[in-house]
Amino acid sequence: MLLKKNYRAWIGMVCMVILLSGCNGETTTVVKQPEVTYFRLAEIHPSDHPTTKADREFARLVEERTEGRIIIKVYDSEQLGPEKAVLEQVQFGAIDFTRLSMGQVAEISPQLNVLQLPYIYRDSDHMWQVLNSDIGDFFLDSIEDKGLIGLAWYDAGARSFYNSVREIKTLSDLEGLKFRVMESQLMVEMARALGASVIPMAYGEVYSSIQTGVIDGAENNFPSYETSLHYEVAKYFTIDEHVRVPEMLIASNKILDRISEEDLAIIMACAEESEIYQRDKWRIEEKESEQKLRDLGIIITEIEDRQAFVEAVRPLYDRYANDYLEMVERIQNMESLE
Repeated sequence: MLLKKNYRAWIGMVCMVILLSGCNGETTTVVKQPEVTYFRLAEIHPSDHPTTKADREFARLVEERTEGRIIIKVYDSEQLGPEKAVLEQVQFGAIDFTRLSMGQVAEISPQLNVLQLPYIYRDSDHMWQVLNSDIGDFFLDSIEDKGLIGLAWYDAGARSFYNSVREIKTLSDLEGLKFRVMESQLMVEMARALGASVIPMAYGEVYSSIQTGVIDGAENNFPSYETSLHYEVAKYFTIDEHVRVPEMLIASNKILDRISEEDLAIIMACAEESEIYQRDKWRIEEKESEQKLRDLGIIITEIEDRQAFVEAVRPLYDRYANDYLEMVERIQNMESLE
């Protein structure tokens, strides 16, 4: 028995020597692998949406630039919940990153309403001129006191109404129709100012609610209308472009407990790059979505003279941007880039 014990001990010593020695008899240095930090990013849109693709590009860039030390997994299609619940969890640090409509963030940071006032922008180029100026930087930084880090802006195009009942050609055609709007008080009051009835609900409930008649329609952009399949239950799309609501890529400030300042700088740089990627994807898919919808026979009506719409929502400027009216004037007077 003693011999067996000694033999096992001798075998153990030999194995240890083999592990610590190379074939040439030199000692092998054990390289410690860098610690990997995992984060979660919440997204409500489906996997093929241009914004979701930008989320994944952001995650890819971060993993590449940190040499695999930081890995961000994107959870699309409301896997982590609707936007309102996600925002709360990001504030608490239960979710690390998210892409949210600015309308949702404005519910806890009201100054953001300035950037989503109805008809404040002439077109997409005008909006991006504002977002890429010191005005855009000011509003990205303005959410810090809410436990959030503003990383970048994403495009969400112009939002327009669509419904299952009738074609909308004038302001009066909105009267009596029930619409879902974003879970934002400004958006609720905007729709009511235009004469529509409003039933707030989560984005994921819209399809079934139109299908069952709980609501008549909703409002969104072409890619969202298409990828969510809302066109199957609401065939009348009206291009009134009542608002352009930029989207925000944000992080919980709780991530600062787990990463260095250098890594935060990398994350912010990757976010800015993903903004450019998202804008390019958006422009392409917005045009493709509109063409696909036209080919499917969706009834698309453009409101060319929107003055009645503009006048109907003008009182909201004083209500939601009273402390920033000078900034509103600066935005509206900003000249187009050559």
